[in-house]
Amino acid sequence: MRKGFDGNLRWSDVTPKAQWMNRRSLMLGAGAAMVAGSAAAKIPTVPSAFSTGAAPNTLEEITSYNNFYEFGTGKEDPMRNSQAFEPDPWSVKIDGLVDKPGSYDLVDILGRVTLEERIYRFRCVEAWSMVVPWVGFELATLLNRVGVRPGAKFVAFETVVRPEQMPGQRSPLLDWPYREGLRLDEAMHPLTILATGLYGEPMPKQNGAPIRLVVPWKYGFKSIKSIVRISLTDTMPVTTWNTMNRREYGFYSNVNPEVDHPRWSQTSERRVGGGLFAKRVDTQMFNGYGEQVAHLYAGQDLAKDY
Repeated sequence: MRKGFDGNLRWSDVTPKAQWMNRRSLMLGAGAAMVAGSAAAKIPTVPSAFSTGAAPNTLEEITSYNNFYEFGTGKEDPMRNSQAFEPDPWSVKIDGLVDKPGSYDLVDILGRVTLEERIYRFRCVEAWSMVVPWVGFELATLLNRVGVRPGAKFVAFETVVRPEQMPGQRSPLLDWPYREGLRLDEAMHPLTILATGLYGEPMPKQNGAPIRLVVPWKYGFKSIKSIVRISLTDTMPVTTWNTMNRREYGFYSNVNPEVDHPRWSQTSERRVGGGLFAKRVDTQMFNGYGEQVAHLYAGQDLAKDY
């Protein structure tokens, strides 16, 4: 470990002090509230040109119907079983092929970024969908701040392991911790964000508090929750569902209506909140973000590299 990076880091360690102090004074209050999970006040955000014009799902729908196997396999289990989870204090270890590895306090990270509201379409591999108004910042901002070293090709992520607070982790259903990964160009794309809230309030525990990944053109399981480690590597990282069942869950897992899941069609989806008999809608290639991301896969066989 290099001198100066053997403990929790602050953005002042990688940012000129005057800039850091000015930015922190503006953002620290909001950052602390988000980490603590306080919903007493709305978090200051700026709108984003990347937001969809679609109407978001309700807060109740977003927080009561989701997958977070650390709290159970049922859609309502995360809401029901996450109350004992403590997202404060929180730090994220960043290591591998970076210039400034270390354990970064989340309050300090939030004190150095501009939070945006990003209203994104969200598509689950199970063929249901939502529209979610996330609060977050571009992952590229964080990676650029710590410095991506030559040779880095992939970014790996890990979820926290706390079986005493996350009852689903007491089961051998998955090989904990939950792991995910992106190619570096996917991670650096401006659509890829680290979300720390939704509907202008801190991220609910059941949705991945206090910080999660959101990659809107990929199936939802790629958007790993409650992140405690980000690693830059030169080899494709091990990811949980791809390891468990490579045939059903590819590494890339881009939303693709032309490639069915082995057990169901991906040509259409059920919008959560539309009722049991709501008409299904056609699934869009790359979940409707093809204009922004299709170039990342030029010449790549998307059926083969599912």
